[in-house]
Amino acid sequence: MQRIRASTAGLSEYACEALCWHRVAAPARNLGREQGGDAMKVLLTGASGFLGRHVLKQLRRQGIETIMLGRQRPADSAFAHFIAADLLAAPDFAAQVKQAHASHLLHLAWYAEHGKYWNSPLNLRWVDATTQLIAAFCAAGGQQVVVAGSCAEYDWSHGDCREDSTPLNPATLYGTSKDATRRLAMAVCAQHQVSCAWGRVFLAHGAGESRERLIPALIDVFRSRRAPFVINAGAARDFLHASDVAAGFVALLRHPVHGAYNISSGQPVSLAEVASELARRLNADPQMILRLAAERPGEPRLLVGENSKLKNLGWSPMLSLSQGLEQSIGELAP
Repeated sequence: MQRIRASTAGLSEYACEALCWHRVAAPARNLGREQGGDAMKVLLTGASGFLGRHVLKQLRRQGIETIMLGRQRPADSAFAHFIAADLLAAPDFAAQVKQAHASHLLHLAWYAEHGKYWNSPLNLRWVDATTQLIAAFCAAGGQQVVVAGSCAEYDWSHGDCREDSTPLNPATLYGTSKDATRRLAMAVCAQHQVSCAWGRVFLAHGAGESRERLIPALIDVFRSRRAPFVINAGAARDFLHASDVAAGFVALLRHPVHGAYNISSGQPVSLAEVASELARRLNADPQMILRLAAERPGEPRLLVGENSKLKNLGWSPMLSLSQGLEQSIGELAP
């Protein structure tokens, strides 16, 4: 497919992508209305992961038929069907997609081991596996694809990240691989006239995340379970509880939309504020962290996702920062 013709010279990448989608994929199959739960059958990958368990809860709560694809059936998932498959080992996904016979694909699976995924060569294997899965799903007559992207795709020097204007300039192999997968996924879906929504997740927190990540680690400090550590207290970040992230993905499933969508709170908060709020709720002294505060070279002062595109679909966070932190404290076993 020739994505940029002479008449599109001078347009931004985002404008060209939107124009090409309009030209090539406007008559998408059965996508002229919002998809209701009774008309939707979702093939879900990554169900046993951090975000996947929250997505499963949302799908169950909304009565959406779900088929999980992965190596192991997650706990508490008896309501959903399960197809066993190693996504990195399968030669193709034609048989699994045929067996699932799903109308929607929600692909969350990716390598995400804390501290290792940023520059792991496994990212390259996930680019290929993801593209092959999406191609098989589209070829089998799938109606809509939703994929988990990342704020790591953006150029963080801009701080305020907007889907249709902030440059994409990833600083890691992980971010580069996610961006490459987005481009491939959009191209494959366009060829098959299937809509593809790309949900860029910012700083999710909640049950199931690694205890080495910032919020669980701070909770452990204030519970005297680990030594205090240095944070960039003045840096502002975009935190969102995983239950709201999951609701964002389900909102993308319910609408025949195409393109990138930030799944974010839209509200920057300093790491000092996060530490202070956690300490307050745990009756601890925030100074055990704040007295160690220091600038960290290479980290942006601001990283926040503008979320009006997703809000226009009817989604909005149910939990404030304070409520989300309180829930994370309750979800993390003492």
